Amino acid sequence: MNKMKMNAWQAIIEAFKAEGVRYIFGLPGGDTFYDAIAESPEIQPVLVREESSGVFMAMGYAKITGKPGVCYASSGPGVANLVPGLLEAESACVPVIAIAGASNAANAGMGAFQETDQMSIIRPITKWSERVTQPERIPWVIRRAFSIALNGKPGPVFIELPKDSAQQEAEITDYIPAEYPIRSAGDASRIEAAAELLLKSRKPLLVAGGGAHNSRAFDEVKELAEMLSSPVMTTPSGRGIISEAHPLAFGVVGLYFTRVGEQIYGESDLLVTIGSRNEDFQSGVQKFFPKEAKYIQIDIDHNEIGRNWIPDVAIVGDAKLVLKDLIESVRNKLKNRKRNTRRIKKLIQAKERYESEIKAECLTDAVPIKTKRVVWELNEVYGKNTILVNENGSQDLWSYYCPYYKVLDINSCVAPGEQTCMGFGVAASIGAKLAMPEKNVVCTTGDGAFQMFMKELATAAQYKAAVTYIVLNNYSLGWVKYGQKRRGVPHVGVDFEVQPDFVKIAEANKCYGERVENPDSIKAALQRALEVTQAGTPAVIEFIVDGWDFAPGFLNFYRRLSEKQ
Repeated sequence: MNKMKMNAWQAIIEAFKAEGVRYIFGLPGGDTFYDAIAESPEIQPVLVREESSGVFMAMGYAKITGKPGVCYASSGPGVANLVPGLLEAESACVPVIAIAGASNAANAGMGAFQETDQMSIIRPITKWSERVTQPERIPWVIRRAFSIALNGKPGPVFIELPKDSAQQEAEITDYIPAEYPIRSAGDASRIEAAAELLLKSRKPLLVAGGGAHNSRAFDEVKELAEMLSSPVMTTPSGRGIISEAHPLAFGVVGLYFTRVGEQIYGESDLLVTIGSRNEDFQSGVQKFFPKEAKYIQIDIDHNEIGRNWIPDVAIVGDAKLVLKDLIESVRNKLKNRKRNTRRIKKLIQAKERYESEIKAECLTDAVPIKTKRVVWELNEVYGKNTILVNENGSQDLWSYYCPYYKVLDINSCVAPGEQTCMGFGVAASIGAKLAMPEKNVVCTTGDGAFQMFMKELATAAQYKAAVTYIVLNNYSLGWVKYGQKRRGVPHVGVDFEVQPDFVKIAEANKCYGERVENPDSIKAALQRALEVTQAGTPAVIEFIVDGWDFAPGFLNFYRRLSEKQ
């Protein structure tokens, strides 16, 4: 094997080039990592305005491409700023590789500049963390990082290099790229048992989570659903596994139920979850399981089996491979059986009637503007070839509810994990746009989340990541405010009595800005935003909305929790 003399940073960049890394999202510090990047025009550094943005951007990039997103932070406070992003990446099972500098190893423990125990901070929220003090170990460490981040249940990894160690030269061996994804099939006997349950079921329901999306099991979920005439629902992270314009797509589960979706879920006699932990918001704090239903759980991680609900059949394996085998087994068993399609025909008709109701509901002329009209008009104007990036606040939550907003293309939605860090979507949308510049990218965000990360508008403009930001302004932290009202306490610490002018903020950052207060102006404003973003300029459209108009599924979620207590 060939060897070449170089320092650790140069060795990392050589490894990244071999792995096909295109972007490094970060903010340089006092080490010489960016000196190595400067020697490699194949990799573009994206200068973020704050380090946690870099992780979120890497997540947006990874979610859309299926490849790892790479980010960087300098030592001490720079690494501390990675925490929210790595916490979100770990929760959402997104492959992120975070590189960071560290204070000099030579005088460790002696009060070195920016010295802190970074490994103890980061290790609990990553899949793997490693400190490198010997440059010759870099090829092994980076290969290991890619393998761990992308194989099995995906997740973030962290690598730190002391400044003095990283600058030392050594004989570095040629880099051999990691192999991924290495897929694992499910146990054949369990797949047979699952197939039997599916064929005995009269009312099956498939629920695709983030694991199905990570596996890229787009075709398999659709094929199994069509074969069984089964409705498909998703978790937020699984959204985009199937077009929500497909007749068998019935929206998102749990907190994000629509009326029709909640009915289908509750009446199901067999629930099949594909790559979901069944977290609180998806499962109603584990209380929403359909009565008397059987349960099939498919997950790549054995630790997730039975975490919340105990399955009748558990299958550990990669979603794509498991579904391929399950489809084959069901197909063989269906040869001599006639599938009853009356149920799904009725459900599709109910869905069509419901969508007609929603269309009429969304064309309200009420002032303040109703957010449901904004997201419905957004869907109409932007249509297909659009990636939706979510925040998770009381008003932007409307964009989770199909058919208020439909994700029309597969692999066209980026949602936060269960941590729902505010500002995630504002930054992640930049990574998504750089991943697929040919697509329209829209981020629905509340005014609270937007204020946290509107500093990245300059990043979007600098790198021509022409995202459309839909800022739903209710001048408050609406979800927290709703909780205070629900508990019967005064509104404390939730209202923005002083707020920046978002249009001026946009313009100051070389973006297009517009404020909308009249419902009749919504469509035209969105059309202007689409035009300017397609010409390469990010856009911020601020809508003054009714902060007390919550999605029905949101209200029903808390009502149902109260009823079951």
